[in-house]
Amino acid sequence: MIKKKLGFAINLLALFLFVPGIVLPMFSLSMEMTANVSGTGLSSTIVDKELSLITTIQELFQDDRILVALLILIFSICIPVIKTILVTIAFWKREQLIEKKIISFVASIGKWSMADVFVIAIFLAVLSTNHAETTDIQQLSMFGFKMNLHISSETLSVVGQGFYYFAAYCLLSLLGTHLYQHALKEIEKTSK
Repeated sequence: MIKKKLGFAINLLALFLFVPGIVLPMFSLSMEMTANVSGTGLSSTIVDKELSLITTIQELFQDDRILVALLILIFSICIPVIKTILVTIAFWKREQLIEKKIISFVASIGKWSMADVFVIAIFLAVLSTNHAETTDIQQLSMFGFKMNLHISSETLSVVGQGFYYFAAYCLLSLLGTHLYQHALKEIEKTSK
């Protein structure tokens, strides 16, 4: 019975990590371009964004990338909310058979919601561009003068707080569901 309560409590704790995980920035991305002509530099920021899961989904919808936006919405927001609701219903149900079926279902969709870990992997792939710097040298000829033009761009990406909250949610949710399911199996064994 203690494992069951602990599993439920861990799932609730996971929910408290889930909310900041989807609202706070998962990462920030900054891209700057610099042009140097004869020792004079001109710098401009091309991209400067902080993206959370929610803002990423919004931007994907606005850019008409509806399939990707829906997949992220379903696997990273809808399934976790449904799992938490079902675990709560199962905890307060008094019929052990229904409780076992609900938790078994939650464990099975937990495997599908591993797609939220996939979302984090996508963010990490984006982060792998950190400090990627490109430089291009061109020679300009104007009115008989030759000038060297150095154009460089640098991309900097940083993991945000939302990433850590969401990763902690994923791990705690899996642990809580596993404990709960294991507790139900032990209760079933002792009742036979």
